[in-house]
Amino acid sequence: MRIKTNLTFVLTLLFFILTPAFGDSGKYSARDAAPEELRIWVDARAGTGKPVHWIAEGGVFEYPSGRKLFGMIGFDSSTVIWPDKPGGEIIHLTRKTFTYTDAETGEILTEYNGKPVEPIAYPYQLIRYRMADGKIYGDVEQGIEPNIQVIKAKEGLPTRWLGSNTLAVTAAVFIDMPLPGGQQLEAWENYDFFLHSGEAVGEPHQMSWQRYGDLPGFAGQGKGIYHLLSWRVESHDEFSPELLEWARTNKPMWLQPPADIAEVLRLQKGKAGKSWD
Repeated sequence: MRIKTNLTFVLTLLFFILTPAFGDSGKYSARDAAPEELRIWVDARAGTGKPVHWIAEGGVFEYPSGRKLFGMIGFDSSTVIWPDKPGGEIIHLTRKTFTYTDAETGEILTEYNGKPVEPIAYPYQLIRYRMADGKIYGDVEQGIEPNIQVIKAKEGLPTRWLGSNTLAVTAAVFIDMPLPGGQQLEAWENYDFFLHSGEAVGEPHQMSWQRYGDLPGFAGQGKGIYHLLSWRVESHDEFSPELLEWARTNKPMWLQPPADIAEVLRLQKGKAGKSWD
């Protein structure tokens, strides 16, 4: 009797010690064991189960005059694959698409000055996250064979708390790379994410994006300032009617993220069109 009682006590104690690190399935939860900032970031960007979407809208402005040339609308669709055990790689599967609109009417453009307007469309991005030294690192894989790109995170995404309920995550991107024909691509982009907890903010997932670089190819020569505001929605019901109609008509695949890594592998072997320019 004494042995049985002691064994029961030990098993009960172990249960309470280990339970916080286990998910609902009883498997050890890498999500629960992740650093707080990394978990908040992944949950916000890719959700915790069913797919989530980040809607964006903004514009393109002539530099240095500031004249608005075009509007922009778009979205990404994302999901996440957490590893079975802590320390494994966290995989964010996403695809995103954006298109240009008339600066005054907001109508989606299909041509401009006689040139076709092609949407920006990534059939997939596979992002592997980790955290070190207080920064979030994400290596991005994209493209089709034989030109699959793996963009390694070198600087990381710094995080900081604004008060006790808002985590700010910043990604500054400086682009300086050769192009076919001897030209050089130079641009600057900055992403500021504001991830709020609690009930004080109606929209807890917010992002502001800026870019300085060449105007879209159809717009001719010159530099431009791009600016988008983005926020997360949980379903297509929260898309604007115009954006949802455009997506269903022109980019239906983008309304869902890649289902799994197997789909990404198929896309890497298929024809992705001009989306990788």
